Amino acid sequence: MRALTALYAREWRTARRIGGGASVGAVFFLILVAMMPFALGPDLRLLAKLGPAILWIAALLSTLLGLDRLFQADAEDGSLDLICHASAPLEAIVLVKCAAHWTTSILPLVVAAPLFGLMLAMDGPALGLTTLTLLAGTPALTMIGAIGAALTASLRRGGLLMAVLVLPLAIPVLIFGVAAASAASGGLVPFATPFAVLTGLTLFTLAAAPFACAAAIRGVRE
Repeated sequence: MRALTALYAREWRTARRIGGGASVGAVFFLILVAMMPFALGPDLRLLAKLGPAILWIAALLSTLLGLDRLFQADAEDGSLDLICHASAPLEAIVLVKCAAHWTTSILPLVVAAPLFGLMLAMDGPALGLTTLTLLAGTPALTMIGAIGAALTASLRRGGLLMAVLVLPLAIPVLIFGVAAASAASGGLVPFATPFAVLTGLTLFTLAAAPFACAAAIRGVRE
């Protein structure tokens, strides 16, 4: 447990120091949200109706930032070999690295989502539900992205390939996240049903993705 705690602290410091951490994701998130009113026009009702989908798409694309370096940097400097031979299980190490990435890069976006939602003329209930769905669903996006990062860890420029692998797998999370977030603005289904499925997807990825990532890393090293 002490080794995993030290690994989390190392990943947290590295994420804050390299690549801008949360600031790059927040700026990218802000740019995407700010461009939508210019593309869709000044219709406030339309912006409010599409607001949850816009925030979710922005969160999905922002999640991909920095994920390609999740294991690639360790593969380049040889740390990945040491990690694979560590006393802690490789699956637990993967989970800790994903938790550090989510905490430093994704959680600030979730906190800032209500502020960005105001730019889309979303009301209070819609902002609250959208933020709740992002909090519940973005860990699944991180874990799915980690699988793509593990598969492309040995590639020097595997960012595009990782996105191609990850985006189709993230579609179910996006569908149920938007459906739950849209419940406050006249969605087709009540909030509880898609939110329960979204939470289930997150729990499933938290349980399954570390094993998939560990298998991919072992395959890359071979």
